[in-house]
Amino acid sequence: MRRILLKLSGEALAGEKKTGFDEETVRGVALQVKQLVDDGIQTGIVIGGGNFWRGRSSETIDRTKADQIGMLATIMNCIYVSEIFRSVGMMTNILTPFECGSFTELFSKDRANGYFSENRVVFFAGGTGHPYFSTDTGVVLRAIEVDADVILLAKAVDGVYDVDPRTDPAAKKYEEVSIEEVIAKNLQVVDMTASILARDNKMPMWVFGLNQKDSIVNTIKGQFSGTKVTV
Repeated sequence: MRRILLKLSGEALAGEKKTGFDEETVRGVALQVKQLVDDGIQTGIVIGGGNFWRGRSSETIDRTKADQIGMLATIMNCIYVSEIFRSVGMMTNILTPFECGSFTELFSKDRANGYFSENRVVFFAGGTGHPYFSTDTGVVLRAIEVDADVILLAKAVDGVYDVDPRTDPAAKKYEEVSIEEVIAKNLQVVDMTASILARDNKMPMWVFGLNQKDSIVNTIKGQFSGTKVTV
Protein backbone atom coordinates (compact mmCIF):
# COMPACT_ATOMS: atom_id res chain seq x y z
CA MET A 1 0.00 0.00 0.00
CA ARG A 2 1.61 3.26 -1.16
CA ARG A 3 -1.03 5.98 -0.83
CA ILE A 4 -4.40 6.07 0.93
CA LEU A 5 -7.18 8.59 1.28
CA LEU A 6 -8.86 8.46 4.68
CA LYS A 7 -12.37 9.85 5.07
CA LEU A 8 -13.21 10.70 8.67
CA SER A 9 -16.79 11.16 9.75
CA GLY A 10 -17.30 14.47 11.52
CA GLU A 11 -19.89 12.79 13.71
CA ALA A 12 -17.46 10.05 14.70
CA LEU A 13 -14.82 12.65 15.64
CA ALA A 14 -17.38 14.28 17.94
CA GLY A 15 -17.44 11.13 20.07
CA GLU A 16 -20.37 10.73 22.42
CA LYS A 17 -21.05 14.48 22.37
CA LYS A 18 -22.36 14.16 18.76
CA THR A 19 -21.30 17.75 18.01
CA GLY A 20 -18.01 19.64 17.92
CA PHE A 21 -14.91 17.57 18.66
CA ASP A 22 -13.82 15.07 21.25
CA GLU A 23 -10.11 15.90 21.50
CA GLU A 24 -9.15 12.50 22.90
CA THR A 25 -10.79 10.83 19.88
CA VAL A 26 -9.00 13.14 17.44
CA ARG A 27 -5.64 12.64 19.16
CA GLY A 28 -6.14 8.89 18.98
CA VAL A 29 -6.71 9.17 15.23
CA ALA A 30 -3.61 11.36 14.89
CA LEU A 31 -1.41 8.82 16.68
CA GLN A 32 -2.68 6.06 14.39
CA VAL A 33 -2.06 8.08 11.24
CA LYS A 34 1.44 8.90 12.49
CA GLN A 35 2.19 5.17 12.58
CA LEU A 36 1.18 4.91 8.92
CA VAL A 37 3.22 7.95 7.90
CA ASP A 38 6.24 6.68 9.82
CA ASP A 39 5.89 3.41 7.87
CA GLY A 40 6.05 5.35 4.60
CA ILE A 41 2.36 5.32 3.68
CA GLN A 42 1.34 8.57 2.02
CA THR A 43 -1.90 9.74 3.62
CA GLY A 44 -4.58 12.16 2.50
CA ILE A 45 -7.49 13.14 4.74
CA VAL A 46 -11.05 14.26 4.03
CA ILE A 47 -13.35 15.16 6.92
CA GLY A 48 -17.12 15.46 6.80
CA GLY A 49 -18.92 18.44 8.30
CA GLY A 50 -21.72 16.64 10.13
CA ASN A 51 -20.43 17.48 13.59
CA PHE A 52 -21.07 21.18 12.86
CA TRP A 53 -23.65 21.42 10.10
CA ARG A 54 -26.71 19.52 8.92
CA GLY A 55 -28.16 22.26 6.72
CA ARG A 56 -29.72 19.96 4.16
CA SER A 57 -32.32 18.91 6.72
CA SER A 58 -33.58 22.51 6.96
CA GLU A 59 -36.55 23.64 4.88
CA THR A 60 -35.77 27.33 5.40
CA ILE A 61 -32.24 27.55 3.94
CA ASP A 62 -31.52 27.57 0.22
CA ARG A 63 -29.74 24.38 -0.84
CA THR A 64 -26.82 26.21 -2.45
CA LYS A 65 -26.24 28.29 0.68
CA ALA A 66 -26.60 25.24 2.92
CA ASP A 67 -23.97 23.40 0.90
CA GLN A 68 -21.63 26.40 1.04
CA ILE A 69 -21.91 26.45 4.83
CA GLY A 70 -21.19 22.72 4.83
CA MET A 71 -18.03 23.28 2.79
CA LEU A 72 -16.87 25.84 5.33
CA ALA A 73 -17.60 23.36 8.13
CA THR A 74 -15.22 20.86 6.53
CA ILE A 75 -12.51 23.53 6.39
CA MET A 76 -12.92 24.30 10.08
CA ASN A 77 -12.69 20.58 10.80
CA CYS A 78 -9.51 20.21 8.76
CA ILE A 79 -7.82 23.18 10.40
CA TYR A 80 -8.59 21.78 13.85
CA VAL A 81 -7.60 18.18 13.10
CA SER A 82 -4.49 19.32 11.22
CA GLU A 83 -3.29 21.12 14.34
CA ILE A 84 -3.80 17.99 16.44
CA PHE A 85 -1.81 16.04 13.85
CA ARG A 86 0.99 18.61 14.08
CA SER A 87 1.00 18.37 17.87
CA VAL A 88 2.00 14.69 17.65
CA GLY A 89 4.83 15.33 15.20
CA MET A 90 3.42 15.29 11.66
CA MET A 91 3.74 17.89 8.91
CA THR A 92 0.42 18.86 7.31
CA ASN A 93 -1.05 20.99 4.54
CA ILE A 94 -4.68 21.88 3.82
CA LEU A 95 -5.82 22.19 0.20
CA THR A 96 -9.17 23.60 -0.90
CA PRO A 97 -10.86 23.96 -4.31
CA PHE A 98 -11.36 27.70 -3.72
CA GLU A 99 -9.26 30.47 -2.19
CA CYS A 100 -9.46 30.91 1.60
CA GLY A 101 -6.85 33.63 2.03
CA SER A 102 -3.94 32.44 4.13
CA PHE A 103 -5.99 29.71 5.85
CA THR A 104 -5.44 27.08 3.15
CA GLU A 105 -3.81 26.56 -0.24
CA LEU A 106 -5.51 26.08 -3.58
CA PHE A 107 -5.76 22.42 -4.63
CA SER A 108 -3.82 21.07 -7.56
CA LYS A 109 -2.73 17.51 -8.22
CA ASP A 110 0.89 18.59 -8.60
CA ARG A 111 0.84 20.47 -5.30
CA ALA A 112 -0.72 17.51 -3.48
CA ASN A 113 1.78 15.07 -4.97
CA GLY A 114 4.65 17.35 -4.01
CA TYR A 115 3.51 17.35 -0.39
CA PHE A 116 3.03 13.59 -0.41
CA SER A 117 6.61 13.19 -1.63
CA GLU A 118 7.74 15.20 1.43
CA ASN A 119 5.94 12.75 3.74
CA ARG A 120 3.32 15.36 4.65
CA VAL A 121 -0.30 14.56 5.50
CA VAL A 122 -2.52 16.36 3.00
CA PHE A 123 -5.99 17.49 4.07
CA PHE A 124 -8.50 17.98 1.27
CA ALA A 125 -11.14 20.39 2.58
CA GLY A 126 -14.09 22.18 1.01
CA GLY A 127 -15.52 19.20 -0.88
CA THR A 128 -15.64 19.69 -4.64
CA GLY A 129 -16.13 23.43 -4.22
CA HIS A 130 -19.61 23.22 -5.73
CA PRO A 131 -23.10 22.84 -4.25
CA TYR A 132 -25.15 19.67 -4.79
CA PHE A 133 -22.07 17.50 -4.24
CA SER A 134 -21.31 15.91 -0.89
CA THR A 135 -17.97 15.21 0.78
CA ASP A 136 -18.52 11.62 -0.41
CA THR A 137 -18.11 12.82 -3.99
CA GLY A 138 -15.23 15.02 -2.89
CA VAL A 139 -13.28 12.14 -1.36
CA VAL A 140 -13.75 9.85 -4.39
CA LEU A 141 -12.79 12.66 -6.76
CA ARG A 142 -9.61 13.50 -4.84
CA ALA A 143 -8.67 9.83 -4.49
CA ILE A 144 -8.90 9.40 -8.25
CA GLU A 145 -7.02 12.63 -8.95
CA VAL A 146 -4.07 11.80 -6.69
CA ASP A 147 -3.97 8.10 -7.67
CA ALA A 148 -4.73 6.70 -4.22
CA ASP A 149 -4.67 2.93 -3.86
CA VAL A 150 -7.80 2.79 -1.71
CA ILE A 151 -10.29 4.98 0.15
CA LEU A 152 -10.67 4.21 3.84
CA LEU A 153 -14.09 5.25 5.15
CA ALA A 154 -13.90 5.59 8.93
CA LYS A 155 -17.47 5.92 10.15
CA ALA A 156 -19.60 5.80 13.26
CA VAL A 157 -20.94 2.43 11.97
CA ASP A 158 -18.47 -0.47 11.64
CA GLY A 159 -19.19 -1.55 8.07
CA VAL A 160 -21.81 -1.90 5.35
CA TYR A 161 -25.17 -3.44 6.28
CA ASP A 162 -28.20 -4.44 4.25
CA VAL A 163 -30.31 -2.11 6.41
CA ASP A 164 -29.47 0.49 9.04
CA PRO A 165 -28.13 -1.42 12.10
CA ARG A 166 -29.01 1.52 14.34
CA THR A 167 -32.70 0.96 13.71
CA ASP A 168 -32.85 -2.77 12.86
CA PRO A 169 -31.05 -5.23 15.19
CA ALA A 170 -31.42 -7.95 12.52
CA ALA A 171 -29.28 -6.01 10.03
CA LYS A 172 -26.79 -8.16 8.11
CA LYS A 173 -23.19 -6.93 7.78
CA TYR A 174 -21.26 -7.55 4.57
CA GLU A 175 -17.62 -8.63 4.76
CA GLU A 176 -17.23 -7.81 1.07
CA VAL A 177 -19.62 -6.32 -1.46
CA SER A 178 -19.17 -5.12 -5.03
CA ILE A 179 -19.73 -1.51 -5.95
CA GLU A 180 -22.32 -2.74 -8.46
CA GLU A 181 -24.35 -4.30 -5.63
CA VAL A 182 -23.95 -1.14 -3.55
CA ILE A 183 -25.44 0.87 -6.42
CA ALA A 184 -28.17 -1.65 -7.27
CA LYS A 185 -29.34 -1.96 -3.65
CA ASN A 186 -28.63 1.67 -2.73
CA LEU A 187 -26.63 0.54 0.31
CA GLN A 188 -25.45 4.12 0.92
CA VAL A 189 -21.78 3.43 1.54
CA VAL A 190 -21.33 6.81 -0.10
CA ASP A 191 -23.97 8.73 -2.02
CA MET A 192 -24.99 7.61 -5.52
CA THR A 193 -22.88 10.17 -7.39
CA ALA A 194 -19.78 9.09 -5.48
CA SER A 195 -20.62 5.39 -5.94
CA ILE A 196 -20.86 5.73 -9.71
CA LEU A 197 -17.63 7.77 -9.83
CA ALA A 198 -15.85 5.05 -7.81
CA ARG A 199 -17.24 2.31 -10.06
CA ASP A 200 -16.29 4.04 -13.31
CA ASN A 201 -12.75 4.71 -12.08
CA LYS A 202 -12.24 1.41 -10.25
CA MET A 203 -11.59 2.98 -6.85
CA PRO A 204 -12.02 0.46 -3.98
CA MET A 205 -13.38 1.54 -0.61
CA TRP A 206 -12.94 -0.07 2.80
CA VAL A 207 -15.54 0.80 5.44
CA PHE A 208 -14.93 0.37 9.17
CA GLY A 209 -15.76 1.85 12.56
CA LEU A 210 -13.56 4.76 13.57
CA ASN A 211 -14.16 4.28 17.27
CA GLN A 212 -12.95 0.68 17.41
CA LYS A 213 -9.51 0.47 19.03
CA ASP A 214 -6.64 1.03 16.56
CA SER A 215 -9.07 0.53 13.67
CA ILE A 216 -7.10 2.61 11.15
CA VAL A 217 -3.77 0.88 11.81
CA ASN A 218 -5.40 -2.54 11.99
CA THR A 219 -7.11 -1.96 8.64
CA ILE A 220 -3.80 -1.25 6.91
CA LYS A 221 -2.02 -4.15 8.65
CA GLY A 222 -4.60 -6.69 7.53
CA GLN A 223 -6.59 -7.04 10.75
CA PHE A 224 -9.69 -5.71 9.05
CA SER A 225 -13.13 -6.13 10.59
CA GLY A 226 -15.21 -3.84 8.36
CA THR A 227 -16.50 -4.19 4.80
CA LYS A 228 -14.47 -4.12 1.60
CA VAL A 229 -16.27 -2.53 -1.37
CA THR A 230 -14.73 -4.02 -4.48
CA VAL A 231 -14.68 -2.70 -8.05
